[in-house]
Amino acid sequence: MTDISPNPRPQIRLRSNMSPKRLRYGFPWAYENELILDRRSRKIPAGTVVELQSYDKEHLAVCAFNPESKIACRVLDRAVSVEIDSNWLENRLAAALALREKLYDLPFYRLVHAEADGLPGLIIDRFDDTLVVQPNAAWIEQRLDMLVAALKTVTGAKTIIKNASSRARALEGLDEETVVLSGEIDAPLPVQMNGATYLADVMGGQKTGLYFDQRDNHAFVARVAKGASVLDVFSHVGGFSLAALAGGATSALAVDGSQVALDLAAQGAAASGYEAQFDTRKGDAFAVMAELAEAGERFDIVVCDPPAFAPSKPTLEAGLRAYERIARLGARLVAPSGYLVLCSCSHAADLSRFREVSLRGIGRAGRQGQVIHTGFAGPDHPVHPNLAETAYLKAIFLRLT
Repeated sequence: MTDISPNPRPQIRLRSNMSPKRLRYGFPWAYENELILDRRSRKIPAGTVVELQSYDKEHLAVCAFNPESKIACRVLDRAVSVEIDSNWLENRLAAALALREKLYDLPFYRLVHAEADGLPGLIIDRFDDTLVVQPNAAWIEQRLDMLVAALKTVTGAKTIIKNASSRARALEGLDEETVVLSGEIDAPLPVQMNGATYLADVMGGQKTGLYFDQRDNHAFVARVAKGASVLDVFSHVGGFSLAALAGGATSALAVDGSQVALDLAAQGAAASGYEAQFDTRKGDAFAVMAELAEAGERFDIVVCDPPAFAPSKPTLEAGLRAYERIARLGARLVAPSGYLVLCSCSHAADLSRFREVSLRGIGRAGRQGQVIHTGFAGPDHPVHPNLAETAYLKAIFLRLT
């Protein structure tokens, strides 16, 4: 399959009051309200490859266009003559793969991290010869056949799954159907990571089935886990608790609202040889933490890794209050000289604000301590230097007195 757009491509121009400097310096998007969108341009089908120009008709970039999206133009390439075809896609995928193969010995990682890998709106997580694809932009949704063929060529993948659970797809006017595009899948997949075995439900689990972005933060917890009791709140499939057990923890309690996730965590503990030291508790995290504190329970390590409480600017203040509450509840459960780990995957809450409310919550619990480490997503989740949204994950590690 070759470039869907005709050559010459449709041309989209910035408004007269919009400077092209930001795009020249690497910003990967042009928003709908920055563009001249007349009747002609609004009829261009979503996913069409266009040429983005300044108001003075200077070439800026080759972009994927969607007139129905707030992000109307996503930069694909800067070269005016480039064809967005199978060769182009294979080259981008090969570059992404080369980085991951330098970073990891085993084929379990995020293979493509959207704009940061030059493939805007596209997320791909790798589970050995199974790939889970999140095509969160219209241009790549329209080229799924091309993508599947390119992935097979570049990675040798046998099974490729389209995961349509992302909120971003609705903003692009895309469907919510998760399907197997190639191959077959009939069970959760075992993933070797940080000395433990995790079970990833790549068809029905959260996100793509596993949170590869927390890998390095799991490993840091394992470094201080020897001989420790661990409480893993919002545990999903046991990310922090299984890594802690692999690091020598004596016990781990995983708390989550999903029984399916807890069952997978228990299966991972059994597969890792930690079944006797691992327990689960289903329930609302806030309520369970309050109940544990009321019962006088204390843990050497408490980890709180909640979902995004502040996924957008309108939800920021409410989200920050929730993070403060989590910090207060978590601090009450930490034994003297124990560790509290607080995480946020909300890109709207930057590290400074997240740290501020977390420390306030700890203080309101009557605790104090020292920050020993600040963690982020692993290097298979590279950050686009002009896009703050790609630096979404924060983890604060504290030792409390």
